[in-house]
Amino acid sequence: MNKHLLIKSASLLLLLALPLQAAEGWTRFAPKPGLKSKVRIEGTSTIHDWQVESPLVGGYLEVGPGFPLQAGAEAKPGKVEAKAEVFIPVGSLKSLKKDGTPYSTAMDDIMYDKLLKATHPRIQYRLSELTLKEAPKKAGDPYTFEAVGDLVVAGVTNKITMPAQVAVLPDKKLKITGTVNVKMTDFKIEPPAPKIALGLIKTGDDVKLLFDWEIVGS
Repeated sequence: MNKHLLIKSASLLLLLALPLQAAEGWTRFAPKPGLKSKVRIEGTSTIHDWQVESPLVGGYLEVGPGFPLQAGAEAKPGKVEAKAEVFIPVGSLKSLKKDGTPYSTAMDDIMYDKLLKATHPRIQYRLSELTLKEAPKKAGDPYTFEAVGDLVVAGVTNKITMPAQVAVLPDKKLKITGTVNVKMTDFKIEPPAPKIALGLIKTGDDVKLLFDWEIVGS
């Protein structure tokens, strides 16, 4: 192999490997098979409320030395060094009935079209600031954080602030849960009004995003 090509290939492999390693003094968490995660989107329409879910939440979280890594560990309220990138494949979102059974592939197709699945196949989130608001009052309770970051939907980015509960579990696991309200129009998405009902079905602009994310440290 050409010497210069070999050097370039080795450099490229090194660059690709760097993001997979936490910086010194930091701990990296990521999902893995067997852990349970879920993102849920809830909304309204003129005929009934609706919900879609995905069991796939990818990405990583890296935390600095001040982050509580043991259940019940002492931690002072304030900003915490952390960075995260999270994504949900748009195609993994499926509409559900209230009992959890599949609802409608037609609704799924409308959703994929509105979310621009073909050109923006992922919903993404990038954490920019994490603040510990409250430590657990008793053993087993989660830590309460406030997370600030950029949510990217259908290629449009908005900064959001949301509460997040972090439960420290055995075997270096974390369970992060949270919820935030957003508007479709904030992401330049026109709320659907399906033509199949002569436009009589109208979807509300407000939606609620809820998530449970289980990750493990390396």
